[in-house]
Amino acid sequence: MRSAAPGEPRGTAALLVDSRGRYLLHLRDANKPHICHPGTWSLPGGGREAGEACRDAVERELLEETGLVLPLEPFAVVDAHGPEGAEGRIEVYLGHWDGDADALPLTEGIMFRHFDADRIPHLTMCPWAQQVIDLHQRAESRLPAVARTDDRTGGGRGRGGAGRARPNIIGVNLYLERKGTVLLGLRHPDTAYPGAAHHFLAGHCEQESAVRCLVREAEEEVALVIDPADVELAHVVHVVDHPGGQPRMQLVFRARRWRGEPEVREPDRCASWGWWPADALPEPIVPYARTAIEGIRAGRSYSELGWGRASS
Repeated sequence: MRSAAPGEPRGTAALLVDSRGRYLLHLRDANKPHICHPGTWSLPGGGREAGEACRDAVERELLEETGLVLPLEPFAVVDAHGPEGAEGRIEVYLGHWDGDADALPLTEGIMFRHFDADRIPHLTMCPWAQQVIDLHQRAESRLPAVARTDDRTGGGRGRGGAGRARPNIIGVNLYLERKGTVLLGLRHPDTAYPGAAHHFLAGHCEQESAVRCLVREAEEEVALVIDPADVELAHVVHVVDHPGGQPRMQLVFRARRWRGEPEVREPDRCASWGWWPADALPEPIVPYARTAIEGIRAGRSYSELGWGRASS
């Protein structure tokens, strides 16, 4: 990892929305020195530490400030301005959380609260946080409406149900098989997801093709060199972790050939890499990884996971 280059975001924040469309806001301290925008409502988050990537920073800050470990997706980058001028850029990540704000541990600031969008104009808001919520409201207004279903089937329950379209996060995963064994990494216990569990090499597909993302992640994280021409789609798992949770389309790619041996290049994320018998997978293992491996061995190309719970 490297330090932030000029123009890169120095700060991070988490925009958390619940199934009712309410935003989780944090009321800043009003009287402590060196507090930016004191006494305003803002978003949980904070600055990057030396050598820390934005995603790692926002996951760390969210855990430190709220005790939450949640799936997050990049949403926007905004410019922050304070009483003394420009403060730098902030990368904002979007997540979903339906919990009780009053039950969150309060390690700094005054309180956490959920607010409907129509209440926010009446609050004393941190300017950049207001901008982020305005951006999210505009993005939500552009989502197409879909036909509502009978509530008895689990639909029609706001943003988390079938009554509103919701973007899916696209994940890429590497399936490597050698002599009946599958390559899996044991994630570091302090990672936000999936801590202390075995998993594929995986990443989120952002502004790049899925195969290009996979090839890049393989070289950066495991020191494996893969030619995109040797990559084929092996399985797809459409997964949701909890009712109203962020839907994810997990693309599992098989590489027919590769160069190199797996190395631990990011020890803060992955403790070890190993080859495990496909019929005797280690525990614990990320559920959708197990589902994908079982699907591949059975010759299936698609699986769904968690949707029964999500619609119950």
